[in-house]
Amino acid sequence: MKLRVLLILTLFIGSIGFSEAAPDNVPAFDRIAFNFDNTNSPEYRNLMRQIDSLYDVEAAKGFHGSVLIGYKGKIIYERYIGYSDIAKKIKWSPRTISQLASTSKPLTSAAILVLADKGLINIDDPVTKHLPTFPYKNISVRMLLCHRSGLRDYIDFATAKPGKKYLDNEDIVELFATKKPSLRFTPNTNFKYSNTNYALLASIVESVSGMKFKYFMERFVFKKLGMNQTIVHDPNLYSPSFKAKSYKGGRHYKDMSHDGVFGAYGVYSSVRDMYKWDQSLYSNKLLKWSTINAAFRPNNNKAGSQRDYGLGWRMLFYPNGTKVVYHNGWWHGNNTCFYRFIKDNFSIIVLGNKYSMNIYKQPKKIFKLINPEEEMDFKMK
Repeated sequence: MKLRVLLILTLFIGSIGFSEAAPDNVPAFDRIAFNFDNTNSPEYRNLMRQIDSLYDVEAAKGFHGSVLIGYKGKIIYERYIGYSDIAKKIKWSPRTISQLASTSKPLTSAAILVLADKGLINIDDPVTKHLPTFPYKNISVRMLLCHRSGLRDYIDFATAKPGKKYLDNEDIVELFATKKPSLRFTPNTNFKYSNTNYALLASIVESVSGMKFKYFMERFVFKKLGMNQTIVHDPNLYSPSFKAKSYKGGRHYKDMSHDGVFGAYGVYSSVRDMYKWDQSLYSNKLLKWSTINAAFRPNNNKAGSQRDYGLGWRMLFYPNGTKVVYHNGWWHGNNTCFYRFIKDNFSIIVLGNKYSMNIYKQPKKIFKLINPEEEMDFKMK
């Protein structure tokens, strides 16, 4: 094990960057019908007032959280609303980090793809190559990434062992190895979103790297991208000072047994750090350009559908050529939105810690203010 860790450290620390550069003409910035260059123009100031008015209304409805809008690497709007800790009257601020919920999944996918870029894993490997006790021989790493495994969701039936407060990833691997729950369908014949896929991917990261998932993410993903406010939160350890609590109505959600499982959930971040993550995907700072393209490629190819799932990303396709790569999240009282209009390098990031389904409508409202003639169909989760 120590030898494996040393090998991984050598590969990553010794690597300055990938030689493959992103083509100069990708992506094409030609879809947003607004000029953000002149911040003093009446049109720009009016747009900012409109977005402020939108969030005044959202705040009045009870929204607590943060929002960031970015364009071509520049933050064009940023706001913090309400409280990260209602009881202590601690307001949301740039230092606040909150649970990304399922928006953690693209980051877990990135960890797998980083290992693939280093030649340490092939995403078409059978899962059994990396988790030998896994009982389903015909499920690959790729099928986990794009939710085509047929595996049942551990959240529906997994419980912590007596005397143990939190489940962990080893528990999930053991549960499937011993109980062998029946599959929902024959692997790779259908799409069904399942948190089990991403819990197993986190375990594969640990198996391949010889490191705890938390350490690997913080050392080789977050630090690499300058995401200094982003962590994988282990509820067995101390609670970070600026971690937002989550609420539904007036009720504070405390950690539950499932909060010890990483991969599907568990990453805490800020809107600024999420924008760093967003911008890294327009370069090869973390991943090869070919790998990023593969992550954004559909896997289901359902005729007539505008929706699909890549390698850790949901996608929307439109007849006018617009492509939106996104992932929302929902866990306890936390709701997250992360929308990337990749042909424009335009992004909308919303983090909230007080449960409301209205949060998933916010990106569409923002986009309609900027492009009032466009009609976009936004999916919740």
